[in-house]
Amino acid sequence: MRATLRWAHSDLRTHRGEALFLVLATAGIVASLLLATALFGYATNPWQRVFTQSHGAHVWLHTDTAADTGKLAELDGVDSVAGPYPTAATSVASRGSRAAVELRGTPERPSVGRPPVVSGHWLDPATPNGVVLESRLARALLAEPGDTLTVPGTARELTVVGLADSAEPRYRPGEQPGLVWALPSAVPDPGGQVIGLRLTDPGDTSYVVQRAVTVLGAGAIGEVSTWQQARAEAQGDNRLLGQVLGLFGLGALVAAGLAVHGAIGTRIRGHLRDLSVLKAIGFTPGQVVRIFLLQHLAYALLGAVAAAALAEALGSRVPGRLGDAVGVWQGLPGHTVALFVIPVGAVLFIGATTGLAAWRAGRVPPVPVQRPTAALGGRLTGANTGRAFGPDPAAATPGMQPTGTAAQALQPAAAPPVRRLTDGLRRVLGLRPAAPRAGQLSDLARRALGARVPPALVLGWHKAFTRRPRSLATVARLTLPLLLIVVAMSAWTTIDRFHSTPEQVGLPTALSVRADAGLTERQTRALLERDPGVAAAYPGVETAALVPGQTATIALRGLGTGQDPYPYTLAEGRPASGADEAVAGQGLLDLLDVRVGDWVRMTVGDQPQILHIVGRSIEPDNAGRVISTSLDTLRANDPGLRPTLYELRLDPGADPREVADRLATAGRGHLDVHAVTNPADGLSPLRAVVAGLIAVLALIGLIELLTAIGGTVRESERDLLALKAIGLSPRQITAITVTATGCTALAAVLAATALGLPLAHWLIDAQGRSSGIGAGIAQSPSAPLMLLLGTAAVLCAAALAALPAARAARRRLADTLSAVA
Repeated sequence: MRATLRWAHSDLRTHRGEALFLVLATAGIVASLLLATALFGYATNPWQRVFTQSHGAHVWLHTDTAADTGKLAELDGVDSVAGPYPTAATSVASRGSRAAVELRGTPERPSVGRPPVVSGHWLDPATPNGVVLESRLARALLAEPGDTLTVPGTARELTVVGLADSAEPRYRPGEQPGLVWALPSAVPDPGGQVIGLRLTDPGDTSYVVQRAVTVLGAGAIGEVSTWQQARAEAQGDNRLLGQVLGLFGLGALVAAGLAVHGAIGTRIRGHLRDLSVLKAIGFTPGQVVRIFLLQHLAYALLGAVAAAALAEALGSRVPGRLGDAVGVWQGLPGHTVALFVIPVGAVLFIGATTGLAAWRAGRVPPVPVQRPTAALGGRLTGANTGRAFGPDPAAATPGMQPTGTAAQALQPAAAPPVRRLTDGLRRVLGLRPAAPRAGQLSDLARRALGARVPPALVLGWHKAFTRRPRSLATVARLTLPLLLIVVAMSAWTTIDRFHSTPEQVGLPTALSVRADAGLTERQTRALLERDPGVAAAYPGVETAALVPGQTATIALRGLGTGQDPYPYTLAEGRPASGADEAVAGQGLLDLLDVRVGDWVRMTVGDQPQILHIVGRSIEPDNAGRVISTSLDTLRANDPGLRPTLYELRLDPGADPREVADRLATAGRGHLDVHAVTNPADGLSPLRAVVAGLIAVLALIGLIELLTAIGGTVRESERDLLALKAIGLSPRQITAITVTATGCTALAAVLAATALGLPLAHWLIDAQGRSSGIGAGIAQSPSAPLMLLLGTAAVLCAAALAALPAARAARRRLADTLSAVA
């Protein structure tokens, strides 16, 4: 054991840089996996915690005031009900911010859907105008307990007495109104009512919704929201961040395992003599295997422990969503288990890949066997040698006769009779010549030498790809981290696309405006189009519609007119230009199991609406469960339909905030202006995540590159005498190794580009389909950026190979003979 530790210590002193890189790479991988686990927990558990604490309802039904909701408690599968509660749609303002809200009259704190109060207290009859705000709405309004809210257009004021969490669909400006609980006396003129159903089996949600619509009548139902929709909205971007971290963390783990495997294999080939000495002095094969295995397990364990300690101590202090996620994750029950299992799993995986290579070290014989040295010259003739490399060094130096490897390199190889027979048959049959054996120059290489191409370039390219299995394995190990870097760059570019060209990803407008009854349609449109920053104002309506089967509600939009159509972003089909034509999001197509070209029927109130889907649009809102047509089409069913919202397309260079401020001032309290939500705004932490992942992958690629350089330099030592004998200078010998390394890196870059770009498109579009946005949002990195990546990789490889190659080319003759022996 003492000898084992001394040898491991000596090897560590010799390869400090490689050991440091392995520790840092393992730490980065384990940290990525831990952060991915934290984000997954943060995405699911906060909503689940609120739902459990509030004894939440699985279904919320918004109905008109005449609906007899008492029958719903008797439905099969309904365990208990919340409400009905009277509701009124209005808007409130605080500190210059304004939001659309649903005012819900709640006489007492309910047992089902009981909101957990996070600040202040619940409603008190002693404060008749007191309200409790949903916490997300309160953050948007910058409101706290004790603040006063105003109702625009009236002299009414509301006092905030508390803030509470809710498991219902969260507030989204311009899309989903915020939730405000108030006493029934504060809702004097309700426009509807809401009732919550808690089910005995959450899996029966669709069936219960269908039965409830049948009992109440489709005309009585305004909107249906389920627990699945609320959970999906709550998970949102955090789940995507977790998926990205998990995917790249696992990919980096595989790349690190392969890099360690390649490093050990290369070191075994370079330390055959040392291993033979160990065997000769009494080391058993098992001891040799344990030396390599325990050494690299120690590196991996050190990196894993460091990552776990840093994530536990400093993870919650990271600014932004990552820090919040780690803080919440640390309080979850499975936190301790994950903190132990993930590092142990990473160490065991690296140990498994290490064990396979270490097993080969145990098979090294005690007496080193002379390995055949492949001929460098192949079938080069004496004349060709002179043209390619200069005068014959044996003739130039009297008394010097090349021997061993040099003589083999200079002598033409005589083809055996069988080889001559097969070559003759190939020429008779018109077949291509057989591929040269390993070590022999190909016809292309010989022609290149005859054309006076620098021999360093030809021999470097030849060395990089002579041993095909080993060369392909090296290229494959270097390709994997580069491929993941290409995928990460594609994700970064796609996020930038949402900000730089939002009109290409379903966001052609920047502002959404809602007008109250104080302005007519003509007055509102004239007011909007008068602003110098507004290029176009598209009138429209958005309402909830029941899908066929009456199991869920979708968003039905009517935007634009026949003369001024709304500029939808289409990924498939054509624009909706005719009567009863519409475009739909991917989420709606999946929900209804329909395709472009199908007709769909839905119910708005008690009126059926039949539309022909002629295109698929990219829909970032409402999980893609949106069907859009023109306002003229909806008016054909309801001639009295009045626009309730206006989507504004701004002039290039116009600031949305400045335009929104001008419109709010010009509207004098009659306009509610909001910026259109960009889904990429919630993905801003992904930039830092992608940058960190690229750094970890680059570190793994650097380890593999150093391994490849070390193997190339060690193998070139056996050819050093022959290269010097045929007249190559140390600079040319150095250029051979540098060229071989650069060719290997170039092959890896080309393979990573060819495989990484299609893979990135597939992964991003698959995520788009699963989120309801739909395929067609992926954006590849620009050609200059890819060229920069490839150039940087090749130049880095060449620069790293230059110094060790130069040192090896200038070794003393005695050292070279010792290495060959």
